[in-house]
This record gives sequence, C-alpha cells and structure tokens, in this order.
Amino acid sequence: MSSKEKKPFIKYDTSHLGISKHIPCEPGMDLNKEFTLSFDKKLHSQMGKLLPFSPGSLATNCFDWFIHLSLAPGKQVELVESALVKYTELIEYSFSNMYGKPAEPCVSSTPQDKRFEDSAWQKWPYNIFQQTFLSTEQWWIEATSSIRGVTQHHSEVLPFLVRQYLDASAPLNFPLTNPLVVDATIKQNGVNFINGLNNFHEDIKNAIEKKPPVGAEKFKVGETVAITKGKVVYKNQLIELIQYSPLTENVYAEPILIVPAWIMKYYILDLSPNNSLVKFLVEKGHTVFMVSWKNPDSNDRNLGFEDYMNLGVIDSVDAISKIIPNKKIQAVGYCLGGTILAVAAAYMAKHNDNRLKSLTLFATQVDYEEAGELLFFIDESQIAFLEDIMSDKGYLDSSRMAGTFSMIRSYDLIWSKLVETYMLGVRRPLNDLMSWNADATRMPYRMHSEYLRSLFLNNDLTGGRFKVNGQAIALNDISVPIFCVSTQRDHVAPWHSVYKIINNTDTEITFLLTSGGHNAGIISEPGHPHRSYQVSMHKKNDKHPSPLEWAESTPSQEGSWWIVWQEWLVSKSGDKGPTPPMGKAISDAPGEYVLMK
Repeated sequence: MSSKEKKPFIKYDTSHLGISKHIPCEPGMDLNKEFTLSFDKKLHSQMGKLLPFSPGSLATNCFDWFIHLSLAPGKQVELVESALVKYTELIEYSFSNMYGKPAEPCVSSTPQDKRFEDSAWQKWPYNIFQQTFLSTEQWWIEATSSIRGVTQHHSEVLPFLVRQYLDASAPLNFPLTNPLVVDATIKQNGVNFINGLNNFHEDIKNAIEKKPPVGAEKFKVGETVAITKGKVVYKNQLIELIQYSPLTENVYAEPILIVPAWIMKYYILDLSPNNSLVKFLVEKGHTVFMVSWKNPDSNDRNLGFEDYMNLGVIDSVDAISKIIPNKKIQAVGYCLGGTILAVAAAYMAKHNDNRLKSLTLFATQVDYEEAGELLFFIDESQIAFLEDIMSDKGYLDSSRMAGTFSMIRSYDLIWSKLVETYMLGVRRPLNDLMSWNADATRMPYRMHSEYLRSLFLNNDLTGGRFKVNGQAIALNDISVPIFCVSTQRDHVAPWHSVYKIINNTDTEITFLLTSGGHNAGIISEPGHPHRSYQVSMHKKNDKHPSPLEWAESTPSQEGSWWIVWQEWLVSKSGDKGPTPPMGKAISDAPGEYVLMK
C-alpha cells in the first residue's frame, strides 16, 4: 500500500461520549469489527444479569491490592500480629463466657450497625459468634486498607467488596447461629419458616409479574400520595410541569421551581399530606411548580445530559416566565436534579439570563472527587461494562439501580430484611417513603453514560471542562444566593462532598447539615421527632473552613430545617400580592409521566 493510499475505516459511533473513534480494517480482512463489537456488548449484557460489577474492574482492584501487599513484608507481619492478637483475645473471651465469667467484648459494632444490638447476641454461644464475625470483619478492613502503593480508588473499593462478602456470611444470616431465629422457631414450632416461605412465594410472584412489593397498594399516586391539588401546565417529550393551586389569598412574588432527580419520581417531595414539602410551601404562601420526569424507555436511549437540561430546566423556566411574566424564579434541585440545576444556572449566567432569584440544592454534589460509597466503584472498565448492559435495551433498568443502592448498606437493606421476612416470617410494614423508594425509574443509555464519564470519572464540572450546548460552563459565574442542604448519614452524596460547593462558587451560600440520610433527612417536616440541624452563612469573601472545622464550630439546633429554609426563601422574596394565574391546564396533577412503569 502506497503512502498516499488510505485504509478503509469502519465508523464506530461514540458521539454520545464526545469523541470520535475509527477502527482501521485491513484490505481482505474477513472479520467484521462492527459485528465483533456487537457480540462483545451482547456478551457483557448477559454477564451483567449475573454480575453487579465489571470482571475487569474487579480483577484490576484485586491485583493492585495483591501485588502491593506481596511486596510489603512489614504490612504482612503487622497483619499476622493483628490476627494473633485478635485470635488470643477471642479465645480468652470465649473461655471466660463458657465458664460463666462475663468478659468485655473484644470488638464493638459501629454505631450505624444495628445487627447485634438485641440482648440475645450477648448470651453464650451467640456472643462468640458475633465477636468472631466482628473480629474477622475488622481484620479484613485492616488487610485491605492503607496498603502502600495501592491507588486511592482501589483502596476505597476493596474494603467495600470485602464488606459485601462478610455481610453475606454474617451469623445473622443462618438459622442456627441467629438467636432470634432459634427463639422464634422454638416458640412458634417452626411456623415462622412457613410464614417465611409464604412471604418468599409472594415476593417471587410479584417480581415475575412486575408488581410492587406487598403493602405498596396502600400508597397510590394521586389517591393517597402526591395529592396536593394542581394542574399540568406544560409538557414535552421528557417532562410534565405541574403548577400547584394556591391555598392562601396572597402569595410571595417569586414562584418556586422544584427539579427532582430523574432517578426518582418527583412525589418524594409530595408524599402524604402530613410530610409533603410541596403542601408545606403552598400553605406558607408560595407559588410552586414541580418537574415530573418521564420514565424513559428504549425510544429515549439517545437522550443526553444536555437534553435533560434543555427540556427539563430551561423549558420549565421558559414556561413559568410565560405564565408569571416579569418575576424571577426561586429554583430548587434535589440530588441529581440539583446538579443539573447548578449546570443550568451556570449556563444561564454565562448568557446573562437573570431569570433566577435564588438557588436551593438538596443533597447535591457538584464536585465528584469524593463521590460516596454509591459510585466510588466507577472506573473506565465499569462504565464500559454498564454501557454494554444498557446498549441492548437503551436504558439502565431500575432494578439494577435499586440493587446498587441496597449494596451500600447491604447488612440492613438486604440481609437483615431477608432474615426478618423469610426466617422470622415477619414483614416490615411499608410507609409512604418506602413505597416511593420501590417505585423506581430507568436511566437513558446516553445520559447515564455521559453523566458517569464526565462527572463521576473525570470530575469535569469543577475542572472547567464540562460543556453544554457546545460551551464550557463555570460554576463561579453563578451570582445568585444559594441555600445548600446536606444530611449527616448520606452515603449517596456525603455531606463533606456536598460542602465543597463553597469552594467552587463565588456567591453567598447558606450551608445546612441536617440529621438523617439522603431521603429521610430531606423529608423532615415540622414536628418530626429526633431532628436537628446545623446552619451558617458563608459570604462571598469569607474564609473557607474545612468541613470538619465547620461542623465543630457550628452549633446544633433541634427541629425541622424546613422552617429555616422557608424563612430564607421569604428573605429573598418580594412582598406578597394576589395569586398569579394558573397556566393552561393539560391535565390534573399528578399527570401522566409519574404513573409510567
């Protein structure tokens, strides 16, 4: 082949990743590389039905740990010494308890681990079982952490993987080593297992028929949850925009736009009347609009992150501006909805679009350097694995997303629940929040791929590399005041990661840390017991304390943070006036999209 001749190319479309890749094909080659790629994707898609993680990613993590531990004789000696100490302590503890001489436990559970809090676990021989397990768990955390040379990413992943295996093998999960199961079996003459078998049969039947879990029938969208009165006033291929009916004679001038995450259905913010954030705001005299995302299917595989911003946020702002002209908007985003709202706010600021009055972010990350336990497993291999899984249907199935969330706290969300339901024969009664959690959604192929690669893997948003509509955006362009809410026990968006918005924007920020987790901490209506929060304002030119310094210097207060936030909204609002007109009704709330399965 002369230097002037060109090789033929087979085009492999990776435009959804923002790159263009061509695969050279030598003349006379029999192998169709497009077929090869399709075959590989199909294989990985089938593997994904059995494996939660990429085999390549797992192998890389394990090899990195193994090779560096093999080259660290000092660490090996340290681990051997630790094992001998733990073994000796465990032997002494076992013999003391065996002969009726109670001894201090060798290891204690972490505060969030409630598996062994029942007093039955403190009696022989079950105390031996739980102490053996906790000692083993502690040793394996030592063995997979702080290995010199292992990448930070792998040093975070390995303990998580080990914990999955240990949680599955805990004494809690076996009838003969769980005192609660043994006691229930004796008292009920084994009826608990019969009840458990019936529960298992019922759950399998519901799963096959794709029905919601038992108890969810009490929480019907539009009947018992999501019942705040309103109208769908705008609709496109991705969202329905709900405008809620006023409940007061006069309302604050600026309307509120709420953008929930599309990995959840919007009605977490409009659950039962007693804990509905929407109802709370409307009763306080605010005009509220809510984005209800469509649950995507195969036809939506090419919807990208830009589409979610343009069709979701920008279209909603346009629609509200037509219904209530000449009024700025107080925008609110939750989780991933908050991330895209921050992106939209930066994009609008770049183009001198000043229709936003303020920004509120619930459990929202913009800096993904510390992504939390949910997605610190993300690397190139895992993303490619997920892309191949999604390529078949064009979306990430909701069950896979739910399974990933459950693995974060597998001891509580998986194993403890299985023991209760199938060994003790007792179902945990569903509440409205748990029922909502089971009403999962899907993720479009293109959007999810872009999101994982650009934000989680490359952290482009705070690196100044993130582009929307072909233009790079900067969070520092946001000038409106921000109210940022995070939760103490958030494993999805850790509060110290959410706190980094103070370092990535150049405006007034009120940061609030509340008790609870990613969902339960946000649903914190007035009167909710055992709720507390810390809050302070960070002005534009203030110093930047670390998250720990901020937490230590900010006093804790009892009660619901909703009240503090609503007062902040009022401080950013104009005077009250007559209720604005309702937009042209397409249908009654909650609309059509939220009902899509």
